Amino acid sequence: MKKTIFLLLLFFSTFKSFAASILIPMDEDQKNHLKAYGLTYWVLKNQQEVNWLLNYRGGSFLTTYNTSVEKELKIRGISYEVIADAKVTAIFTEISNPEVNMDIVKLEKTPKIAVYTPKSKLPWDDAVTMVLTYAEIPYDIIYDEEVLNGKLPEYDWLHLHHEDFTGQYGRFWANYRMASWYRDDVQQQETTAKKMGFKKVSQMKLAVATKIRDFCSGGGFLFAMCSGTDSYDIALAAAGTDICESMFDGDPSDPQAQQKLNFNNTFAFHNFLLDLNPSNYEFSNIDATSFRNVERTRDFFTLFDFSAKWDVVPAMLTQNHEKVIKGFMGQTTSFNNKTIKPDVLVMGELKAANEARYIHGQFGKGQWTFYGGHDPEDYQHIVGDPPTDLNLYPNSPGYRLILNNILFPAAKKKKQKT
Repeated sequence: MKKTIFLLLLFFSTFKSFAASILIPMDEDQKNHLKAYGLTYWVLKNQQEVNWLLNYRGGSFLTTYNTSVEKELKIRGISYEVIADAKVTAIFTEISNPEVNMDIVKLEKTPKIAVYTPKSKLPWDDAVTMVLTYAEIPYDIIYDEEVLNGKLPEYDWLHLHHEDFTGQYGRFWANYRMASWYRDDVQQQETTAKKMGFKKVSQMKLAVATKIRDFCSGGGFLFAMCSGTDSYDIALAAAGTDICESMFDGDPSDPQAQQKLNFNNTFAFHNFLLDLNPSNYEFSNIDATSFRNVERTRDFFTLFDFSAKWDVVPAMLTQNHEKVIKGFMGQTTSFNNKTIKPDVLVMGELKAANEARYIHGQFGKGQWTFYGGHDPEDYQHIVGDPPTDLNLYPNSPGYRLILNNILFPAAKKKKQKT
């Protein structure tokens, strides 16, 4: 009996000595896709490199074997495989085949993450902060004062929370102007604007949007969802033009506001039409929510296939174990294709509805990604709904797209060839 135990221990000891790497599969075999991203971040934070195997088993991760890494994988409930050098070589050989749409991206550092979100409690949640918390990826909360005081250069990656950069308080006036949370938000925003030297909240938000534009231009990575996408571009296009009605800023909007928009200032959208009716829960026709005719049972969008060897950036951003993603709504659900600039890269769309859901582009030395909708696992999230319990959705392909963007700044970049 003792001899048998000794031989077993010797076998496993010998196996570990040849087991040089840990593979974290990201296909259907993975028990918790979302926490796998957090583990990858943790490995990088501990000064150990990770290889992102694009299009190999759903975009798997590979790192050198380490007992502390294996222990952490077990604690977090993440599927993994301990593999020997020969298997690693076989994987690399398969990926390097020029006829195979796969590639290897080396992840080298942990990006410093900021989430632009109010510190006060509002009756809705944010998918990005929820998934960062669930995946155990650290982030800082910043808002108008921090942005205006010059903190953005301290970060690599910035997320724009469900936000209204036009200064119209999310267009909640019609339905919620008597709600205490709405009144408190207005008061806090106006107080901050006055403190920072602005007469109007809209002027402060434009200054914030401009700082964010400079952050991206200087090499930062910008990610936004829901109304943080279109309201941001609208604010930039309307710089110097009053598009707010009197209930928002004390005086009427400029009757020539539409004609004065400057689409050269925007990241993603052009030729859009403003909706200046303060009772409408829309800012413009960028968002397709009000005129899309899509039944929930048919509300899906498809991710494009990009060449991992040639178009490495969009390939990273679309890594997933599913290519058809369940749709989900928001104040800004999807992007009207007619308003998307021609140089913008569409990475996910519902072609039948002529709308994009997931888009990407470059601005200066930086890059940005806009993702339509509010919560990938809550189809029609409304004000006051409880936050999604991500313990119920550890394999969410919709949430994976957010986390692809988190790891994107960690990559040793290869020049996009097309």
